[in-house]
Amino acid sequence: MMSRIVSRVLLLLVGLASSSGVLAYEIETIEPPFWWQGMEHKELQLLVHGDGVGRLTPSVDYPGVSVNRFIRVQSPNYLFVYLDIHESARPGMLDIVFTHGSEGLTQRYELRLKNKDSAHTRGFDSADAIYLITPDRFANGDLANDNIEGMGDQVNRKQLGGRHGGDIKGIVNALDYIADMGFTAIWLNPLLENAMPSYSYHGYSTTDYYKVDPRYGSNEDYRAMVAAARQKGIGVIMDMIVNHIGSEHPWMADMPTADWINNGGRFMPTSHERTALIDPYASQADLKAFADGWFVKTMPDLNQRNPLMADYLTQNAIWWIEYLGLAGIRQDTYPYSDKDYMSEWTRRIMLEYPHFNMVGEEWSNNQPTVAYWQRGKENHDGYVSYLPSLMDFPLQEALRRALTGEGSPWESSWKVLYRTLSNDFLYADPNAMVIFPDNHDMSRIYTQLGEDYDLFRMAILYVLTMRGTPQIYYGTEILMDNRASGDHGLIRSDFPGGWPGDKKNAFTGKGMSRKAKEAQAYVRLLLNWRKAQDVIHTGRLMHFNPLDDVYVYFRYDDDDKVMVAMNKSRKPVELDAARFAEMLDGHATGRDVITGKTLPLSGSITVGGRDVLLLELE
Repeated sequence: MMSRIVSRVLLLLVGLASSSGVLAYEIETIEPPFWWQGMEHKELQLLVHGDGVGRLTPSVDYPGVSVNRFIRVQSPNYLFVYLDIHESARPGMLDIVFTHGSEGLTQRYELRLKNKDSAHTRGFDSADAIYLITPDRFANGDLANDNIEGMGDQVNRKQLGGRHGGDIKGIVNALDYIADMGFTAIWLNPLLENAMPSYSYHGYSTTDYYKVDPRYGSNEDYRAMVAAARQKGIGVIMDMIVNHIGSEHPWMADMPTADWINNGGRFMPTSHERTALIDPYASQADLKAFADGWFVKTMPDLNQRNPLMADYLTQNAIWWIEYLGLAGIRQDTYPYSDKDYMSEWTRRIMLEYPHFNMVGEEWSNNQPTVAYWQRGKENHDGYVSYLPSLMDFPLQEALRRALTGEGSPWESSWKVLYRTLSNDFLYADPNAMVIFPDNHDMSRIYTQLGEDYDLFRMAILYVLTMRGTPQIYYGTEILMDNRASGDHGLIRSDFPGGWPGDKKNAFTGKGMSRKAKEAQAYVRLLLNWRKAQDVIHTGRLMHFNPLDDVYVYFRYDDDDKVMVAMNKSRKPVELDAARFAEMLDGHATGRDVITGKTLPLSGSITVGGRDVLLLELE
């Protein structure tokens, strides 16, 4: 499907009495390229772009569809047309007539039927385990699309910040591996076009909101991949960015309005001071410095306060959800966009898809700052959000500090994690949070933990048994590291075996170290066990004050109980079972999921040095 040029027609208007010349108007794009009947929100914005189209007048003669209004803007090359699509409208091809004076042209526009099957857009939840993939660095399934004529940033696997050639076909080829590992959802870093001269592989510099970058494949390839994943019990979460675009986006050469880009299209760096948004004492200057500033010069900051921009971005998200059949959205840099717009963005999406899910990135270790954005939170300033989930950065940081820190004679290093979790009352729904040991923007957890395998095992066990939805970054399961530096290109290294000729292959185990294969088997065991554990998905949580460098917590419901114990000490520790009586009473033994051994639960329970227990109570 073509996106940049939905239609390309030439309208020649013979000059009227006042003009002896010939006027030419060119419609290059109409976005969205098609839409659906049956949406809860009946109004549709069409962004029409082309030379001089702002002078045209639109009309529609189709049962159940009418032009509500049309808006001409400062640039003569844009026309915003708002259609009302009533319940009586039938799917089909409707004609939009554009006229100027006595002359006109007809543009065909497709109206499809919205998929009413709730499974089409069933959102991820705490029963899922998410595999985060950076597509360019995961697997190259189609060498023919590595380099595209007319696009810069040629493939060079030796360049950390360059393109390496991973694509959608590579992900499709790996679906069996992903399913076998036990993952039930995939979060993909952005796949949309990034026609930037360099450093485009990460996908966060969008240059076309309706087109997959051809170096990954096509829109249809994306949709086929989502369908193939669904067949294997895997939902797909799309990474979206409404805060900024890439500097090579066509808007930068011809902005529809003067305020389309913040600061009039001129670079001003953001302050990154996110707390200004919730600070009751914040100045307007600080609020503007944060919200209107750009990340970098190559990422112009969009102005969502412009209602035309707001409608465009909201519709784009809904278009991809419906077109692909997504299981979720991960919204990049969530608080950097206009906060009132984000309230409306989440409201509109949840209106259309009540069983959908979205997770926002609020990279703050301050729990009140993160909690502010979650649906159901009663905020001090009355702000209302409809966002179901957020990335739990405070818990990730606490986990790292607990595992790498040293306790004192009077206090265990586990206390930082214990106390962070005790603040869950700040969240409207702690179980909806997405938890993780690492992601694409930070050092690999194996590197964060000083390549200590025992600590790695504790980190993985914690994430896969704690409340919330776990997310594992590709390669974490095989101990990928970035010991040489914190360069993001190194953090996002190629997955072994994803390219023809790779000496190591993590998909098959060829050439992999014993330790990497052991870690992979450990993650696979826990993930596949977790899939069937309702007590982990939705059960309650009770944890105990960490003593003797051991942290113990339980997941439980009316039917099942699971005990987790992690010992950082190098010596075995004997736990007094009586201390955990409120959880252990009535249970004589526990089966260790990791070793398969059955342990008695009376008297004392032994946790080996630098070891863990995962006990199903019997």
